[in-house]
Amino acid sequence: MRRVTFSPAELAAEFNRIQRAGLVKGLFLSSGIIGGGLKTMDPILDTAAILRQKYNYRGYIHLKIMPGAEQAQVEQAMRLADRISINLEGANSRRLAHLAPQKNMQTDLLPAMRWYKDLERTLPAVVKRPSMVTQFVIGPAGESDRELLTGVEWLYRRRSLSRAYYSAFSPMPDTPLANAPRPPAMRQHRLYQADWLLRFYGFQADELPFAADGNLPLTLDPKLMWAQAHLAAAPVEVNRATRTDLLRVPGIGPGSAQAILQARSRGRLRHLSDLKILGAVAKRAAPFILLNGRRPPRQLSLF
Repeated sequence: MRRVTFSPAELAAEFNRIQRAGLVKGLFLSSGIIGGGLKTMDPILDTAAILRQKYNYRGYIHLKIMPGAEQAQVEQAMRLADRISINLEGANSRRLAHLAPQKNMQTDLLPAMRWYKDLERTLPAVVKRPSMVTQFVIGPAGESDRELLTGVEWLYRRRSLSRAYYSAFSPMPDTPLANAPRPPAMRQHRLYQADWLLRFYGFQADELPFAADGNLPLTLDPKLMWAQAHLAAAPVEVNRATRTDLLRVPGIGPGSAQAILQARSRGRLRHLSDLKILGAVAKRAAPFILLNGRRPPRQLSLF
């Protein structure tokens, strides 16, 4: 395979061509080259700047912030991009050292997140703030789900992180981690479910149903496990519950919770069929709710 190298101007021109041809709708610029921000960040920024300034491209751009990037580079990326990635990879410094000993979380990665938070408040109002995401490799460093989700919660609350991605490790031959075990596929799924509870359902990390080893059980989704422990004996009255309480009920999400609140202004909800019409998964919610003071039947023929 012949290796092709593009300068920033050539890469921007090529993207502009294929974008005008309708083959792509956005751009993600990254690099796998080790060498820090000065070596790899400037070409990434130059490419995005050419697209914005020379070709007047106003579509989606996602930029990777390379380890070791400087504050001025982070600010430039925020002015150019719709989304930036600062990939931590490990749950904390100790776990990252096992995954990528050439990276230092405290000096190469976390400062960029702090600058993002500071710059988010100081950029001119006319500049659109990009979202910030990160990624974690799951499995080979031995981290627990509690470690991951406690750290992610802090990033959501204190660093304005928009989203975390969880990538289950897949060992490759002839690499330092070739003999590391592959984690269960369900673990990645459970992490995403728990992450949604943190982002959209008002849960805190210390409320999640971690097992003694700090991991989420693989057999049930974490919201259902929490409800079984807390709501089975103390069901939520749908006609009086706050939005926060409704979101704790399995089968009720942000959309259906809002629909329930609106429907209550028109009359009382008395049947599981009322919840189904409003978008809730009524059968899933039934064991954990009251409707007009009564527990609904567990099974209905209409489901």
